[in-house]
Amino acid sequence: MPRIDAHLHVFTKLSSEFPREVTPICPADREESAEKLLTEMDQHNIDQAVLVQIGGTSIEHHSYLLHCLRSYPDRFLGIGLVPLDHPNPSEHMAELTDGTGIVGFRLFDLGGPRDIFATKDVREFKTYPIWESAAEKDYVMWLYPRSIDAHLLPFLIQTFPQVRVVLNHLGMTPGKGKFSLDEHGRPQIQVSGYNLNMHTTYRLSRYENVTVHLSGQYAFSREPYPYQNLSGWHHNLLNDFGSKRLMWATDFPWILEEPGYGELTTVIEKLMPNLSESELADIMGGNAKRFLRFPDRQS
Repeated sequence: MPRIDAHLHVFTKLSSEFPREVTPICPADREESAEKLLTEMDQHNIDQAVLVQIGGTSIEHHSYLLHCLRSYPDRFLGIGLVPLDHPNPSEHMAELTDGTGIVGFRLFDLGGPRDIFATKDVREFKTYPIWESAAEKDYVMWLYPRSIDAHLLPFLIQTFPQVRVVLNHLGMTPGKGKFSLDEHGRPQIQVSGYNLNMHTTYRLSRYENVTVHLSGQYAFSREPYPYQNLSGWHHNLLNDFGSKRLMWATDFPWILEEPGYGELTTVIEKLMPNLSESELADIMGGNAKRFLRFPDRQS
């Protein structure tokens, strides 16, 4: 089976050719190129990867992602972004996916009522047109919702059972004000020992169209690699979702300095040492190949 890094980011310096938003984690002069990523991948026998847009939601902001997908069509698939206030999100999504290698879209907000006891009509959710387009065009929904939106997930997933759904970073839903950057410039998410919203994630295992990334460990652990305090979390996801619905990812480039790309390629073996060979092969790439429909690599 191929080895596929199922979630990471690449970007280049801000330029007229490749415009993007500038943020503290992606300053204007920072560059983490596809070629730099491919060097790491080739060194550690990783065949393919999912490039997730970072740096803006407009068509123009996707210029570098589209360039990378054109340049290396047998190595990468892409995940785009869509503005929540777009007057015609299906048009935006169609333009970004028309033969480009972008296969889905990432959402941070779900656009429904924040009151968990409020009556839920998904047709009134702000993201309903996005999900409707995903169902019609077979796009993947790439989700990293905030904690306050976690209760909305089952309503959308039940309404659109044909839509392939990927829950990012261990199925975690970060709380408001819990995000910061550490001394290495990496995202850090404050989590408590008992996270109520993880019950929502575990309950989503009943839906066969939902998969989960085993990624982002560095952001949730205060321990050094291999983040042994998250072993139980990984085993709970394995128990609920099974080895056929988990996908490994590095979250490049945030992990390059600490602990290093190579270390992340072995983190699953260290946290889940009892996996069979076939289970490990599924998680390390087989599931991403099947679920995301990666093309075969050219010889």
